Amino acid sequence: MHPTNDLAAKTLRVHHLLNDLYGIQAIYGRTDPMHELISTILSHRTTHANEVTAYRTLRERFPTWEVVRDAPLPGLIDAIKTANYPEVKAPYIQNLLRQLIRETGAANIDFLANLTTEEAMKWLTDLPGIGLKTATLLLLFNFKKPVLPVDTHVHRVTQRLGLIGPKVSAEKAHGILLAYLPQDATVLFNFHKHFYWHGQRVCTWYYPKCNECILQKQCDFFRAGGKMALSSTPARAKAK
Repeated sequence: MHPTNDLAAKTLRVHHLLNDLYGIQAIYGRTDPMHELISTILSHRTTHANEVTAYRTLRERFPTWEVVRDAPLPGLIDAIKTANYPEVKAPYIQNLLRQLIRETGAANIDFLANLTTEEAMKWLTDLPGIGLKTATLLLLFNFKKPVLPVDTHVHRVTQRLGLIGPKVSAEKAHGILLAYLPQDATVLFNFHKHFYWHGQRVCTWYYPKCNECILQKQCDFFRAGGKMALSSTPARAKAK
């Protein structure tokens, strides 16, 4: 069998194992795509609780997206200060809103539902501050487009398993993993959610719970004793 076919088969095998572990989920996202879009920006490099607090404070102080767009930058930075790097995220949010409202006449992205996946992806990633992860999360969760978000958890778990190479970036992993999977939004949603949960609960960043993991037999990292050099994670610390 060709190596690519081997990896595709392995990808599906571990996907089914995690389906059995976590259960098949129906696709769900926030009812308001704009909420999803702005929250995803706020979520970068911060906790879910801090993201929620930042979004709530943002909307309390600036009740419409037009008011957010026109807000004094220091005030906006202060409103989202619970999210890490608010001084970076606040200008991104304002520039995004300016471009969105200028191009469409409203702070609304429901029209993405009527675009092809490729068109919607290009439109989103052309916005200031919107990268591949934010675009794929939004398109999968809210519009059920067949895309695959690869966050830090998905990147780490798939790299440790050997589904992607040891130096492959999260951005490049998106296309590689997507090619191994059925182009079905429900399949891709469950792949993302299950690898995300597994990375949070078992295959954690520094001290993975390898002895509790159902994927041991499929895992290159486990077979190497946790000593693989991977771009997604540091080497395991030596026991003192």
